[in-house]
Amino acid sequence: MLLSVGHACVDVYQGAVASLVPFFVAERSYTYAAASGIVLAASLLSSVTQPVFGAVTDRRAVPWLLPVSTVVGGLGVALSGIGGSYALTLVFMAVSGIGVAAYHPESARVARVASGGSHRAMGWFSLGGTVGFSAAPLLVTVVVATGGLRLTPLLIMPALAGSVLTLAVLRSLTRTPRGPRLSPTSGRDDWPSFTRLSLAVVFRSIAFVGLSTFVAFQVREQTGWGVGAGTAALFVLYVGGAVGTVVGSRLAHRWKRVTVVSTSYLLTVGAVAGVVFVPGPAIYLFVALTAMGLYVPFSLQVTLAQDYLPTRVGTASGITLGLMVSVGGLTSPLIGAVADAASLQTALAPLILMPAVSWLLFRRLPEPTLSVGKDDGVPVPSSGGERP
Repeated sequence: MLLSVGHACVDVYQGAVASLVPFFVAERSYTYAAASGIVLAASLLSSVTQPVFGAVTDRRAVPWLLPVSTVVGGLGVALSGIGGSYALTLVFMAVSGIGVAAYHPESARVARVASGGSHRAMGWFSLGGTVGFSAAPLLVTVVVATGGLRLTPLLIMPALAGSVLTLAVLRSLTRTPRGPRLSPTSGRDDWPSFTRLSLAVVFRSIAFVGLSTFVAFQVREQTGWGVGAGTAALFVLYVGGAVGTVVGSRLAHRWKRVTVVSTSYLLTVGAVAGVVFVPGPAIYLFVALTAMGLYVPFSLQVTLAQDYLPTRVGTASGITLGLMVSVGGLTSPLIGAVADAASLQTALAPLILMPAVSWLLFRRLPEPTLSVGKDDGVPVPSSGGERP
């Protein structure tokens, strides 16, 4: 639970990047392309460095990364509103992205140890991050709407709280140095399946990050309402994601994870089409359905990746989480450029295909061989055991 709350304190900054975009547009008159460049800055280094941090955690435990990366992730966002320099804003967002990247592989490794491989426990860990996403629009609105971007330094508060929580986790690890660990050396890595899963995650990320960057503007265009309507849409998107995370972990107890994920992606195709084309208040329903459909696979994809690469859990976590929440930002400037040149609806239309491609990639993925754990009857990797 400490890790789950700490996860929320970190992922609030991933949600904050998209939440700040409308305020940058309003206060600094950025174009869609320039605004999406802010998302790119936070995503680019995060996508590249997160697998690197994952490889490091495979070689040795680095729990001190948890509090340090939490503060770094928050510091970048907190400083992003200072001054009017676009270049400096990009630098600060990139710093935040590095902090987020450093946090996820080690936290996922520790969460897997603490959960014993339980889907339910990993679902709670993932839910923490989704709750952080969900809180971001409200936090940013409360802080920035009252005094403008100059108040972004106040956004450091969740990072400070999260770093204190992770210190409690470090103390727990110190008290139980020989606690149960999952083995990194037993089992056989299934790289072909992991590669297909990673590609599916890439297309899922393009859809989610693209929508989180532009859904506020899309809802305002489709409803004719003000800035508050866009903030509400972001809140619905992130809350729907939290619901989807819980639903996904529960469905995994009744059906195979691959089946749950592939079905969710297939159903999400229609939901994304609704976000792009449905006018009026009904668009909020499709925003919620899209978020649920894209987040049902969230924690399941992490555990699947870890089970496909049982000897490289940190690498699997780093790549999967990095792709899931970061790589989509690389395409945001392209979406923004098309929106500036044509229309926002035209720019968002290709996102309808993204979950369809993820579904195609998941259709024939094998379910990893599992055995039943003793903690709660939840399947855990058969490669479990003592890790030196």
